[in-house]
Amino acid sequence: MTYDVYGIGNALVDMEYEVHDEFLQDNDVPKGLMSLVDTDRIVEIVKRLDRPPSLRMSGGSAANTTVAVRGFGGRAFYSCRVADDPTGRFFLGELATLGIQTNKTGVIEDLPSGRCVSMVTDDAERSMYTCLGVSETLDPSDVVPSALAESRYLYVEGYLCSSPTGRLAAIRAREVAESEGVPVTLTLSDPSMIEFFRDELIAMLGNGVDHLFCNTDEALAWAKTDRLDIAANELRDIAPRLTITMGAEGALAIEGHAQSHAPGVETRAVDTTGAGDMFAGACLFALSQGATLLDASRFANFCAARTVSQFGARLATLDDYQGLRRAFRA
Repeated sequence: MTYDVYGIGNALVDMEYEVHDEFLQDNDVPKGLMSLVDTDRIVEIVKRLDRPPSLRMSGGSAANTTVAVRGFGGRAFYSCRVADDPTGRFFLGELATLGIQTNKTGVIEDLPSGRCVSMVTDDAERSMYTCLGVSETLDPSDVVPSALAESRYLYVEGYLCSSPTGRLAAIRAREVAESEGVPVTLTLSDPSMIEFFRDELIAMLGNGVDHLFCNTDEALAWAKTDRLDIAANELRDIAPRLTITMGAEGALAIEGHAQSHAPGVETRAVDTTGAGDMFAGACLFALSQGATLLDASRFANFCAARTVSQFGARLATLDDYQGLRRAFRA
C-alpha cells in the first residue's frame, strides 16, 4: 500500500490562546465545546484576545490524526480544501514539509481558509471557535480515488457532517473505500455534532463503518443514555470495531462481543486539545503495523497522555513523535 491512512476533513490553521474563565464568560464563549462561527465573529474574538497566539499550526481534527500517523513513521494522504491566501499557503506548506501528500493546491474563492481559535483555561479545558471558511465547500471532487484505493485505512472526520458538501465528500470517500476494500474508520468528533447534525452523521455512516472512534460524552450523547454499557452496545451496531476513550481512565477496545480495557496513563493535563486526534492517529498507525486493537489502544493512550501534558494539538516536530514511540517501547 502507498499510504497507511487516507484522511479527509476540514483544513484549519489552529491558533491557541491561554485565557481565564472570565474571558469566556465576558465574551459568551461556551466552555469546553467547539462552536462554529462566521468570519466576523472569529475576527472579533481574535481582536479581543489582543495578542499573538501562543501556538499556530496546521490542524483540524483529521489533519492532526494524519500528522500523527506520519510522525510515528507511517505514510499519509489528506484531502482538504484551502484558499489561495496566506493561511492556506501556510497550511499546505507545513503539511508538505511533514511529508503528507494532499489533493490540491489552494483554490481561488471569496471565502478565506479555515481557522480555529482554541482558548485554553487553567483547568486544561479548551473552548474552540471554528470558522470553516473555504473548507466548508469541500466536496466530492476533493476525493482522490486512486490514492484512497492504495491506502490501508480511510479516516473520516465527523465534523464534516456540518457542511452539506463536506458530508457528500465524506460519503463519496466511504463509498470509494467500500468498493476498493479499504476499511472505513470514522470519529464522532464532538457531542455538539451529534446534537445538531445527527441525521447528517447517520448519512455519513451509511450501513456502518469498520471502526468507530468516540469518547465517553459522544457515546452517551449518541445513545441518549447516562450508562456507558448501554451506549457501547448500541454503537456495536454501527461498527464491529469500536474504541471509546475515557480520558484519564483509559479506553475501551471493543471487537464484536469482546471488550477490553486499556488503562489510562498518569499525566498532568494542561490542554486537552487534540487528545482524541492523537489517540486515533497512534491507534491507526499501530494497527497498520499489525498490532491488536488492545495493544494499539495502549499505545494511543500513552501518546494522548503526552499530548494533554503540553499546549497545542500536535507535537512540535516529527522527531518528537519518534521519541514518543521509542519511549513507549522502552
